[in-house]
Amino acid sequence: MHSHDPAEIAGLLARARAHGRISIDTEFMREKTYWAKLCLVQVAVGDECALIDPLAGDDMGPLLEVLADPAVIKIVHAGSQDLEIFYRMSGHAAAPVFDTQIAATVAGFPSQVGYARLMKDLFDVDIDKSDTFTDWARRPLTPAQVEYALNDVRFLDGAFLELSARLEKEGRAAWLAGDMARLSDDRVYAVEPEEQFRRVKRISSLSRRQLGVLQKVAAWREREAMRRDLPKRWVIGDETLIEVARRRPTDASALSEIRGLNPRALGDGGSGLLAAVRAGVETAEEDLPRLEKKPRTIVDVEGVVELMGALVRVRASEKGIAVPLLATRGDLERLASGQRDDSPLLEGWRKAIVGDALVALIDGALALRVSDGRVLAEPCSSAAASVAATLPEPGDAAERP
Repeated sequence: MHSHDPAEIAGLLARARAHGRISIDTEFMREKTYWAKLCLVQVAVGDECALIDPLAGDDMGPLLEVLADPAVIKIVHAGSQDLEIFYRMSGHAAAPVFDTQIAATVAGFPSQVGYARLMKDLFDVDIDKSDTFTDWARRPLTPAQVEYALNDVRFLDGAFLELSARLEKEGRAAWLAGDMARLSDDRVYAVEPEEQFRRVKRISSLSRRQLGVLQKVAAWREREAMRRDLPKRWVIGDETLIEVARRRPTDASALSEIRGLNPRALGDGGSGLLAAVRAGVETAEEDLPRLEKKPRTIVDVEGVVELMGALVRVRASEKGIAVPLLATRGDLERLASGQRDDSPLLEGWRKAIVGDALVALIDGALALRVSDGRVLAEPCSSAAASVAATLPEPGDAAERP
């Protein structure tokens, strides 16, 4: 089915409820906007595919109802941005969700494996990705665009079945629970303007008062970008935000002295930004934001990585997982150097199996020791006690004959 006839779509969605699964992908644009502009939705039930075209006036309501149906599994590949679009449209996250990229990683494929590569490995099919940068807002769609779009959902149901079988056989299906549940958590998609300052680069150099100003101006930028539907960097860039927080300008003249900032381009002469600065300046001391405590500085990164590698091998052996699937050396090096944001080791099943333990090891709360020829990991207090019990008391050596 290549058309987007409402009756045909309705029939397909009814079959999705009977089937218990629906495969979904989207084509969207957001290079020049804050909100993603949905251009096309591809859906499949089994091997039956269809397009839903919002730009042609297709009704999205019936699909949103299926996305909210807890009896229908929504199958996506690297689908967080697609799911975010549907969250904006409906006000709640789709559930339950099965992401084939996440499942493939747990099944032993490379981290963040692409759709075409996965389908080639699973089914030996070659998927043309030449239309990756096509303009999906233009109409009519060409036959090549239609085929390209449909191919992005055509094999998802089969991938779901194959990956599920592999994970069940290897006893890893339960590892996916946390990652998949997160894709259905409203909090993942809800934007909190007052927390956006934490995403600004190089904020560690700011004082707490400057950080308080940054919190308010970053929240203002987020709301302004939403209101004007512009990428937030078009409203004001990160480096300029940092400079505003440092200088704390009080009028338009002071704003104009900040490099990269033109008060006239702000739409209101900068009054909204100045109000945000004032709000940050007037924030009570006890209400100023704090940054998370920095991880301690590692002097011997290479040595710590080797120690972390030993812990990874212990956990990999316990769980019957290949070491590279659990943690690559690059993952360990980044974590050892203090890069904890966006670390795959601190997300989902990896966090539960080894990530939390690695952080404890780095922070000195976990120790490794050898017992009966095996490496064991345990909290420092008990490790220290067990070692101390085998050592002579102070003065013992001197008292011996």
